[in-house]
Amino acid sequence: MVLLIALIALLIWALIATVVEVRRDGYRAVPTDWARVGGRETAAQPEVIQRSL
Repeated sequence: MVLLIALIALLIWALIATVVEVRRDGYRAVPTDWARVGGRETAAQPEVIQRSL
């Protein structure tokens, strides 16, 4: 029973830590900076479609 409680506590801690780290990481959709991409001319830029999450 103690082992089960310890595993559940570890699971809860891991889930909370994951959510905190993902929020703090700053992960978000960022448009591609075509000026930094090699092998393309700036005149041949594809249309960028903005999506909100």
